[in-house]
Amino acid sequence: MFGLGAGELLLIFVIAILFLGPKKIPELAKGLGQAFREFQKARDDMMTEINKPHPETVKKADVEVAATKVETVEPSETKTPESPKHS
Repeated sequence: MFGLGAGELLLIFVIAILFLGPKKIPELAKGLGQAFREFQKARDDMMTEINKPHPETVKKADVEVAATKVETVEPSETKTPESPKHS
């Protein structure tokens, strides 16, 4: 965790208890946990928004697919209106 070993984390925890007192540590941990959850939620919302297809992109893709289909149609597949026969 951030390149810190168990000994360093224990020393930081002991110093925090000395400065803050044992009653404030759980409140601090709770606040940090809530802040971390909010950060994760904001990150997930942002990633969802970034990955959502943009309407203009979708329209372009639809046009490109339609153009490809039109280009690949063979003349024998196209239907021409029959001209009326004169008797």
